[in-house]
Amino acid sequence: MHIPDGYLSPQTDAVLGIASAITAVGAAYQTAHTVKEKYIPIISMGAAFSFIIMMFNIPIPDGTTAHAVGGTLLSILLGPWAAMVGVSIALVLQALFFGDGGILALGANIFNMAVILPFVSYGIYRFVAGRNSVSAKRQWLAAALAGYIGLTISALCAGIEFGLQPMLFHTANGTPLYSPYGLNVAIPAMLFAHLTIASPVEGLVTALVVKYLQQTNPALLQLRRTTEGESQTFPFRKLAFGLVIIAILSPLGLLATGTAWGEWGGNEMETKLGFLPSGFQKTSDFWKHALFKDYTLAGYDQTFWQQALGYLVSAFIGVLIIGALALIVQRLLRKGEM
Repeated sequence: MHIPDGYLSPQTDAVLGIASAITAVGAAYQTAHTVKEKYIPIISMGAAFSFIIMMFNIPIPDGTTAHAVGGTLLSILLGPWAAMVGVSIALVLQALFFGDGGILALGANIFNMAVILPFVSYGIYRFVAGRNSVSAKRQWLAAALAGYIGLTISALCAGIEFGLQPMLFHTANGTPLYSPYGLNVAIPAMLFAHLTIASPVEGLVTALVVKYLQQTNPALLQLRRTTEGESQTFPFRKLAFGLVIIAILSPLGLLATGTAWGEWGGNEMETKLGFLPSGFQKTSDFWKHALFKDYTLAGYDQTFWQQALGYLVSAFIGVLIIGALALIVQRLLRKGEM
């Protein structure tokens, strides 16, 4: 789902980048006016959860891989606007520091995973859950369905973006300049990976967390209903401990072999096609400054255990950066109130 640079034309990147930027401004405004300062750690933990969960690659029967996103859970807890902020933070860090997703294609990735996914998921969740209490069985069933449909629609959008490229951007003789596969190939490929594996995982993870919160801390499921006069204590230590456990388990994502569909490098694409699209060649190496490319440590990515170390270091660095950003934002907000 992380579209690398070179697969989409600069025009497509620009359109989706503008759409994502406009939505991001709206998300920042809405979040600032609807989410209290004390909930910023929840947003940061949601961003960290999304960052780590996307490292868990899942094998697909066709030999590719896919992953969940975690945006559904954050949209249920704090609403789709805050979810967009959280997932966008994770995607920006992945692109800048870890080379997961392109810089030019960042707007497209934010649009698919931080805009489409949270808003579709939240709409499905609210429609199915209705006005039932947070303890109702319907809540976690709604969460499962929201995760499944939300991620599937997100994948569909990515498939459409891939599939439009050879139709709109090609040489005079019809040779694709960017993504080489049309709608008839790209959409089924993206949907197959997510309908069968990734979307069920997104739905399952979301439902399990909601079910757990129903039994242990239903207050987290009522954040958006809390009034200014209510006082709640949230289990930040437990949540942080949970993030640490997930980060420690992140090397399990290495067990899935193969590359996600539409995320091949230049050599792999040339092997598949017998040529490299000229537009792909010009833009695929736009960003060469990722410090931990593909979540690896330079010179320590040969054996499984070296790769596992790179995953561990990357997971914890990502979490620490997100935590630092949360502290900075909180302090700025407090100074603004003084």
